[in-house]
Amino acid sequence: MLDDTDDIHPLFHGAPKSTEFKKLRKRIVQSAREAITAYGMATPGDRWLVCLSGGKDSYTLLAVLTELKWRGLLPVDLLACNLDQGQPGFPATVLPEFLTRMGVDHRIEYQDTYSVVTSKIAPGNTMCSLCSRLRRGNLYRIAREEGCSTVVLGHHRDDILETFFMNLFHGGRLATMPPRLLNEEGDLFVARPLAFVAEADCEKFARAMGYPIIPCDLCGSQEGLQRQQVKAILDGWEARSPGRRQVMFRALMNARPSHLLDPALFDFAGLARAERGPAEPGQFDENPPRLFARD
Repeated sequence: MLDDTDDIHPLFHGAPKSTEFKKLRKRIVQSAREAITAYGMATPGDRWLVCLSGGKDSYTLLAVLTELKWRGLLPVDLLACNLDQGQPGFPATVLPEFLTRMGVDHRIEYQDTYSVVTSKIAPGNTMCSLCSRLRRGNLYRIAREEGCSTVVLGHHRDDILETFFMNLFHGGRLATMPPRLLNEEGDLFVARPLAFVAEADCEKFARAMGYPIIPCDLCGSQEGLQRQQVKAILDGWEARSPGRRQVMFRALMNARPSHLLDPALFDFAGLARAERGPAEPGQFDENPPRLFARD
């Protein structure tokens, strides 16, 4: 794709011409393409429901997928979708006007889940879980109505890493958001093409493009959330050791069940010793037992 106004999608009109921005854009697009390929997200002829909240991450997701499709590297149809959840003060015209102006095929759905959440969750308690379940149910319904095979979300590397530590600290399990999964009903895939993309890159990209960012005034304004606490911890580690987030993220792609403690993943009871004869006089054991595994 050439950066010529006649050869690019309207989403990229006015893109900064700086070398720094071009490198940023290239890095994000390449990372998304790597994730799509690594986890087999795209099947030719599929139709994807691209969920657009109006935040920096979903704008970046839409732009990246549009660019890949524009280049002929993503053989699927894209339908952008915003679920207006009835939050007070939500600027309901921003996304429809933006998507229409950019020539993006889209659907805007209104469902007042805000009233449901606030009626069931006591003031001061965390709303995220119920809000997320209601949103997910509506997005699955819309995907089915639109003939989509995949619901595409804008979660990035940092979201995945934070979720891992939330499960570790609060859930007692080693788990996170997978880049691709099959829903419980077995009829829809959920994909996260930005799995390899850093949150900071999403923010730089969306702001450089001047996309109209809409903040989340429901859960984003709540104090003391577990995710905020985990993010603060990771920020501290990153500040003391730059690059720590990426190292930890790579660890999620390098799991060794034999070096963990879950007997459902590895047959510890079935381990068998190799038969070895007695050592010759003066011969030493090249593989002595270790008290602590260092591999």
